[in-house]
Amino acid sequence: MTLPAESIWLYAIAMVGIWFTPGPVWVAIIARALASGFRGVWPLAIGVAIGDAIWPLIAIFGLAVIVSQNAVLIEAMRWVAAAVFIGMGLLLLRKASQPVERDSRLTRGGIWAGFSAGLLAIAGNPKAALFYVGVLPGFFDVGKLTGPDITTIVVMSCMVPFFLNLGMGGVIAAARDRLSSPTGLRRMNLVSGGLLIAVGCVIGLGQLLAG
Repeated sequence: MTLPAESIWLYAIAMVGIWFTPGPVWVAIIARALASGFRGVWPLAIGVAIGDAIWPLIAIFGLAVIVSQNAVLIEAMRWVAAAVFIGMGLLLLRKASQPVERDSRLTRGGIWAGFSAGLLAIAGNPKAALFYVGVLPGFFDVGKLTGPDITTIVVMSCMVPFFLNLGMGGVIAAARDRLSSPTGLRRMNLVSGGLLIAVGCVIGLGQLLAG
């Protein structure tokens, strides 16, 4: 393995940091934890982990190289991401009092349903797309990675968010009675919506300052 230890640790820290910004995976975890408890969370976490293994492989095997050579495409991706985050945040604020359980696509019972929801959540997650396709090459020289290097990156990309997702799901499942109340649900949605809008504004502001 040729990866320096400091690059691996920096990558892990960056993954933890990006995990703390809300997105589709958070919504799916909250929905299933409130609807089914922890038994509804772990299949979803496995589905998300598989998706988190696919994204770095896409980045390593060529897509990141193509994107990195086109500054206009990178800028467009960031503006789209900002718009998506702000849009999701406004939608959460607008429906702050609506129970998450009403979305049967996320809360359908069964292991396969949870696993599928996890795959769909990570596949349509703009945060994941931007991080793995646009940011991963900043930590590692994708043209010089060996087999063990790629294995290490993929395993880290899976396991770091996997355990964070399990932990979050467990906490929400344990407090589901309080969070399921109209007041608790509204507060949680307001905070999550505000965070999403803040992330979108930060991305947009960064683009304006860079321009």
